[in-house]
Order: sequence, then structure tokens, then C-alpha cells
Amino acid sequence: MKTKSKRAVYVSTIASLLLAVVSLSPVLQAAGTSEDSKEVSDLLSQAKTQAAQLKSDADQMDILAQTNVSWERQANKVNAIRNDVNNVVKTIAKLNDASDAASPWQKTAIDRINPLLKGMADNTTSIIEHMNRENGSLLNTKEHKDYVKANAELAEEMSTMITDFVNYGKTKAKFEKLTQELEVSER
Repeated sequence: MKTKSKRAVYVSTIASLLLAVVSLSPVLQAAGTSEDSKEVSDLLSQAKTQAAQLKSDADQMDILAQTNVSWERQANKVNAIRNDVNNVVKTIAKLNDASDAASPWQKTAIDRINPLLKGMADNTTSIIEHMNRENGSLLNTKEHKDYVKANAELAEEMSTMITDFVNYGKTKAKFEKLTQELEVSER
């Protein structure tokens, strides 16, 4: 009796999932059926890796600023962050160039990344200018620590957002593959 009950639950669950897929298909189609651009997906994955490195360096810089280490150590970390930002800028420029071939969700990703990246670049420039202007004499000020903290927060937000979009794209591709394998009709 237990086996029949488990089987009934299993079959019922599968039937419910299939019904959900079939009923969601028109909604998903209305949201945009254009095919994802492999180039854009690859560039988003590259940006994800670069943003993770940027986040790591920005977090380390935040720790250095809070522990009041030397000007030289902070300057080295700011240079690493500047290089990270420059790498992401190059990838985003390629994404912007490829946006005509992007699917709707990919275009949304590009549109949402751009302002965060501009904020990162502007804030990193402010940190560099502040460090150069003061020649390290005001590293323990609230202003400096606020710049560094804001940079770390922006880097985390950007890294999380890009990761979420990349994960969305992978999940969407799996869903579409399963839909084809199960030969779910889209009525």
C-alpha cells in the first residue's frame, strides 16, 4: 500500500509540474521569445568573474581602511581595484556593442550593470584623487573610509546582480531544454 501511495504522490507531482510548465509557456513567450545571444551570455559570465574579483579587492580595501594600515598598502589595493574596474569596463563595452543581438533579459542586464559600473568608476576615481591629494595624510578620516565603504558596497551589489543574471540565463536555458525534451506543446 505504501508503494502505491508513494507512486501516486510522485505521479501527481510530475503532473502538477507539467501542468505548470504548460500553463506558464504562454506567459514566458509573451515575456520575449528571442533567443539568447551566446556572445552576450559569455560576456556576462566574464563580467561575473571580473566583478567577483573587484568585490574581493574592494572588501580587502575596506578592511585595510578600517585597520588604518599604511598609505602605500592602501594605494596598492586601490590600484588593484582600478585595474579590476578597467577590466569590467572593457567587458561592459563589449556587452554594449553586442546588445543589438541580446535577448530582452540580456538587454535588461546590460542596462542595469552600466549605472553601477559608472558609480564604481567614479567612486574609485574619488578614492585615488583623495589619496593623491592628501598624500596619505588623511587616510584615517571618515571621508576616506566612507569612499572605501561605498566602493565595497557598490562592488558587492554589482557582483551579486551580474551573478543573478548569469544564473537566470543558465536556469532559463535548462528550462527551455527540458521543455524541448519533454515535448511540451505551447498552445
